[in-house]
Amino acid sequence: MTATYPVDMALTPDVKAFFDPATWTISYVVKDPASNACAVVDSVMDIDYAAGRISYESADEIIAYVRDNNLSVEWLLETHVHADHLSAAPYLQDKLGGKIGIGENITIVQDVFGKVFNEGTEFQRDGSQFDRLFKDGDTYTVGEMTCFTMHTPGHTPACMTHTMGNATFTGDTLFMPDGGSARADFPGGDAATLYDSIQKVLSLPDDMRLFMCHDYGPNGRAIAWETTVGDEKAHNIHVGGDKTKADFVKFREERDAQLDMPRLIIPSLQVNMRAGELPPADQDGKTFLKVPVNGL
Repeated sequence: MTATYPVDMALTPDVKAFFDPATWTISYVVKDPASNACAVVDSVMDIDYAAGRISYESADEIIAYVRDNNLSVEWLLETHVHADHLSAAPYLQDKLGGKIGIGENITIVQDVFGKVFNEGTEFQRDGSQFDRLFKDGDTYTVGEMTCFTMHTPGHTPACMTHTMGNATFTGDTLFMPDGGSARADFPGGDAATLYDSIQKVLSLPDDMRLFMCHDYGPNGRAIAWETTVGDEKAHNIHVGGDKTKADFVKFREERDAQLDMPRLIIPSLQVNMRAGELPPADQDGKTFLKVPVNGL
């Protein structure tokens, strides 16, 4: 599997993690070891949902780190259309530059949720809100470092895993070994497809570093976000050891049927399918988010 991807385990990028406790999300600044170029992965825009108030404390931490270390942002990467937090990519782009990238199947997500949220024809469903739509096996550079993408659907149709040297960012395709995997019951999700995507990630070298998008501290342990392919293969509670695809699908479908919708799914989808932009303001300059009744 890895022969089709330009894996370079000799490159060790610097990875700085930022944990957002309100959404259990980990964002990353990933620096090319040979230059000051970097990428930002899965940034967070803060929202007080009850008050309808947007703020940028989490993103401002990233901005401060980038500026304090004289880094140059080349990419603002979204591993998928998140359903549990809002992206701060446009805010970071305005402050730091960089191109916003996501998987090409964003168009599927936009089509599905454009209907759910009753968006008009002015809402483009072609992914044009993003600067780059990645396909499986695409390469791009961060400074002198060649990076590549793997299409890893199952949680959502547009999920992409990004590998930069010996560091891979899995989005929601995998959690830490004691966390298992993400749900697969959103529109366009599929447990069998997710299993295949996980195996694709686990075909990378055993000492590949894996970085998670979320961690929930199962059983009260401290929040963690870095593991390895080898550790996941041996110990992941959903796919590790001798667990079969049939085992995984049975567990995942039964578990997903018991899960509530994420707390921020309604604002998150409306914003993230627009590359982090809020819906357009009305004629009075006011911005609104819709709540589809019985729509999710």
